[in-house]
Amino acid sequence: MNQRKWHKSSYSGGSSGHCVEVSEGPETLIRDTKHRDAATLSLGAREWVALLADIDAL
Repeated sequence: MNQRKWHKSSYSGGSSGHCVEVSEGPETLIRDTKHRDAATLSLGAREWVALLADIDAL
């Protein structure tokens, strides 16, 4: 089984407790740091790039 490497998103709010982790690859997975076993959002490369561009535009 392939182990995914996760890292805390740089877009997460520092001490606010609202954190997400991402695992980038052919598809990017996003999960809630506090609920790692809950649902995971999966985005293809185009969608991931579009999401980051939208966040940067805020």
